[in-house]
Amino acid sequence: MRAAVVGRPIAHSLSPVIHNAGYAAAGLTGWSYTRFECAADELAALVAGLGPEWAGLSVTMPGKEAALAVADEVSPVAATVGAANTLVRRPDGTWYADNTDVAGMVEVLTAAGVVRGATVTVLGAGGTARAALAAAARLGATGVTLVARRPEAVAELAPVAAALGVALTGAPWSAAPTRVEADVVVSTVPRGVADPLVAGLRWRPGTVCFDALYDPWPTPLAASAAAAGCPVVSGLDLLLAQAVGQFEQFTGVPAPRAAMAAALAAARRP
Repeated sequence: MRAAVVGRPIAHSLSPVIHNAGYAAAGLTGWSYTRFECAADELAALVAGLGPEWAGLSVTMPGKEAALAVADEVSPVAATVGAANTLVRRPDGTWYADNTDVAGMVEVLTAAGVVRGATVTVLGAGGTARAALAAAARLGATGVTLVARRPEAVAELAPVAAALGVALTGAPWSAAPTRVEADVVVSTVPRGVADPLVAGLRWRPGTVCFDALYDPWPTPLAASAAAAGCPVVSGLDLLLAQAVGQFEQFTGVPAPRAAMAAALAAARRP
């Protein structure tokens, strides 16, 4: 059986390390996990060309919204947020779309000390930001500020927030340095986009900084938060948490989380 992560860029992805370690630890001989460079508009053709040996795909940027269109059935959470990071091949050959980012974010933020009623700022408005809105809803956030580079992006995500029961406020990208005084700051933007913000940031002690990136690490944003004494959550934490959910959906067996975590840690050592 086979599985893979798809996205662009994808060469940096550590998902193969995590999943292949899981297969080995679980005794799933004959299973393999690789990666494919794939733009959002190429996803449908890629999925259509996969044979019956394919168990599933992990979908990363920029294909999380496109993943919904190639699925025959969509989970309630993926439908609500309008993005999927998981495509599961069912025995009858149909594809099921899910979003394990949401549960993963809730897990890592809770572990970082985030409590119910927190205020949240989200940088970015793509597929990962949609998952962040759902995670904020599950954490009982009192309000979410969405800082977007495109003004229309706030309007695009307003129905998602409404469906989740989240009070959403929009802010322009130029206002980002003044919006980090929330209880939680989640950065979902691509590599380098948040770097120019760092010089003007004034972190509030105790704010949890979660940067969904992990290559390179630490990002300038995460480093500035850590220097200010703020708890920092990395994209590596989310990568592992969401991969556990994918592994179990792809294979149907419990994920050997300890082995997967150890392989990820080993891959990141200098």
